[in-house]
Amino acid sequence: MKNVASLIYRIIAALLMAGIVAGAQYYLAERWNRGTEFVGAANSIRGYAYSPYQRDQSPLEHSYPTDQEIGADLDLLAKSADSIRTYGSLETPTIVRLAAERKLLVTAGAWISRDAEANEKEIEAVIDSARKFAHVERVIVGNEAILRGDVTPKELAVYLDKTRKALKKVKKPVSTAEPWHVWLKYPELANSVDFITVHLLPYHEGIDADKAVEYAMMRYDELARTFPNKKIVIGEIGWPSRGPVMDNLYGSDSRGVASHENQAKFIREFLANPRTAKLDYFIMEAIDQPWKIELEGWAGAYWGMFNAEREPKFPLDGLVVKDVRWHEKAFAAGAIAFLPMFLIAFLLRDWSVLGRLWLASLVQACATTLIIGFNVPADYYLTQRDLVGLFILIGATILTIAVLLSHGFEFGEVLFKRRWKRRFVPLPPHAPDKEPFVSIHLACCNEPPEMVIATIDSLAAMQYQNFEVLVLDNNTKDEALWKPLEKRCEELGSRFRFYHLDNWPGFKAGALNFGLRQTDPRAEVVGVVDADYVVSPDWLSCLIPHFAERNVSVVQAPQAHRDWETQPFRRMCNWEFDGFFRIGMHHRNERNALIQHGTMTLVRRSALEEVGGWSEWCICEDTELGLRLIEKGYDTRYVDHILGRGLTPADFPAIKSQRFRWAFGAMQILKHHLPAMLGPSKLNIAQRYHFLTGWFAWLGDALQLVFAFGSLAWTVGMLAFPKAFGLPVTSLAMPILGFMAFKAALGPILYRRTMDAPWKDILGASILSVGLAHAIARGVFAGIVKRRGEFVRTPKGWKEKGAFAFFAPLREEIGLLVALIAGASVLVYLRGYEDHIEVQLWVGILGLQCIPYLAAIACQAASYMPERPAPAPALATEPTVSKKLQAEGH
Repeated sequence: MKNVASLIYRIIAALLMAGIVAGAQYYLAERWNRGTEFVGAANSIRGYAYSPYQRDQSPLEHSYPTDQEIGADLDLLAKSADSIRTYGSLETPTIVRLAAERKLLVTAGAWISRDAEANEKEIEAVIDSARKFAHVERVIVGNEAILRGDVTPKELAVYLDKTRKALKKVKKPVSTAEPWHVWLKYPELANSVDFITVHLLPYHEGIDADKAVEYAMMRYDELARTFPNKKIVIGEIGWPSRGPVMDNLYGSDSRGVASHENQAKFIREFLANPRTAKLDYFIMEAIDQPWKIELEGWAGAYWGMFNAEREPKFPLDGLVVKDVRWHEKAFAAGAIAFLPMFLIAFLLRDWSVLGRLWLASLVQACATTLIIGFNVPADYYLTQRDLVGLFILIGATILTIAVLLSHGFEFGEVLFKRRWKRRFVPLPPHAPDKEPFVSIHLACCNEPPEMVIATIDSLAAMQYQNFEVLVLDNNTKDEALWKPLEKRCEELGSRFRFYHLDNWPGFKAGALNFGLRQTDPRAEVVGVVDADYVVSPDWLSCLIPHFAERNVSVVQAPQAHRDWETQPFRRMCNWEFDGFFRIGMHHRNERNALIQHGTMTLVRRSALEEVGGWSEWCICEDTELGLRLIEKGYDTRYVDHILGRGLTPADFPAIKSQRFRWAFGAMQILKHHLPAMLGPSKLNIAQRYHFLTGWFAWLGDALQLVFAFGSLAWTVGMLAFPKAFGLPVTSLAMPILGFMAFKAALGPILYRRTMDAPWKDILGASILSVGLAHAIARGVFAGIVKRRGEFVRTPKGWKEKGAFAFFAPLREEIGLLVALIAGASVLVYLRGYEDHIEVQLWVGILGLQCIPYLAAIACQAASYMPERPAPAPALATEPTVSKKLQAEGH
């Protein structure tokens, strides 16, 4: 009963935690959408400018609404208005007849274009309609035809005179519709019309929404003074709910900002204005027309009082909320996140409550971002181009979320986990007569002999007695490099054996497999050391005892470095490497999911031979071997004690080459082992998780490269075809920017929490990590496309280079950096920046793309910096692990 009660308590507590986070998300959404109070609309609507096309219809594609669809629209509009204005008479001629059935007055339009034959047909059709239907109260020939340059004022006057003459007997007045400034520019046009139809759209002129109604009335009055004997009909007046920020045409600091709130504000203030009841006007427009994006840019689709689904965008009185669909979005985000949040709260019992709430909140934020992204097609009317851009943005969001959650889990485990279940420490050494025999394999290729000899000498100085060392020189052509190694092995006696392999296949794995075949039959454990590592005398003594448990196949100590303190780039390398071994390896060791690395590693010989030795098809043979052993059900252990130190890569090109190789090999491993990770195998869920998500950060670097090229292409499109490339990126760009900033902060916080690193070194490690993104991305793509790669050793020795050589390894990074900066600069220059939220966000995205390439240049500069004076030597050396264990009474 006690266990049942405990389980019920845990379930209730987990439900409560998930509910708290989901409820907080809903509360924040409600607060953000609490609404704004504007003046209520005192007057009813005189008329609507009406185009009948449904969301998926377009006259550009000859896709037209049915009579039933038009009738439903008119039923909707008749509830709030007395009249409608149409734009053409040929494409949807039944509007006039259907309007009569709803007792709606019609101002009928004839569309005038550059096609003279089509113009004549339009005029004939509108004349016929005006003669036939009494509820057609007037006719408008042409809609902004002069503004577009389709006809001249003289040409339009001919069409107007013809129509007026034809309708004189039925006393139907005739006009044409143009913005106010066209009427002022061509006052003679008034001689050809019975009344003036003016378009008053302050948004297009960059007028602030707070002053827009006043401005529209001022322009109306200006026309009334100019044409005192003409009746004025406002053919279009309104404000879009979405669209780009419009610059003020008159040099003012004000801007025309398209938004849901500004549309409601403008319409309400216009309808509530005391003068409006006396005006003859048509609200622009009745229903959103997505097809207009192709002609007018993305603002053109959002002028409607109703959206394309025929839903009202806002009420004419009461509160106006930012998002009318926020309830369903908030509910969907909570529903998606609830189960993961419950599992986090229920399963992570060894985390503190604060930690579980933190991770659950991160999951909820990610779910909310996804809901926002997936709702963009419902909130916006997107073209196929926009959908491609949206697909890229959502892909970037999903991968960013995946990387963020995997980092967040690691972050939370380090900061909030109460107790680690698998923390392995050095063990007391065996008695000399009980020591298992160990065969140590040292593979090298074209290495400086003095460096390798230092490694050999450190192995000779180990306190462990029962071992052999096989030095495997792999394809070194210069005898001056390998002969000294052979000589030193001879000097150290029969325990050290040297093999020179000429034209040997399989890279390092091939050399290690050769060594495995030469291994002493007594050997129970095989150790691998890189050619630059000076090992501690206690390396074998304190790690080999872990093999007393028969299921242990790998015991791993961390990589560490020496001689790094006096040169800035080597400091960056040291701390960047150190982060993985102080943070990531603990995280993976907790679930027996180690990334085995090829130095300071010990492998049970029988297990190594059971799985077939080292894989020569993979250039990361060490990591691949570790995964094969885990797939067989073996245990792997990580002992976080420094038991040897190597050299950092020589310079930035060297570490770029190394990371390219690692990324290439990771993709080889992922492709080869994906069936085991996803299908039947001995891998448990936690191990699958680590080996699938462990490379998310590198896949993120690859996507960053795709995103950089995609951003550049989209920027060119925005500049060359601003109407066609008008994707509203605000909804997705802001969460992506926020997530990137949040993810960037996790690393330094973990470094500071887990390692004794100064902030300047944390910054240096972060810069190096970011600066390697391009090399990693290239490695990922190469590994995906190619089956086999070439093992390239990582140079450890410094080589002076000329000034021009500084730029040679950075050609690609510099080229992309210049392109991104140029794109952002031209965009700001041509489109403006201040108050342009879309431009600001896009420039921000381009700026983020620049960071890895700036970091790469900084890394290269650091590698050229001179050595600093070495610190004074310590007075005493640190005791070995064995002495520490003896002092503790082991």
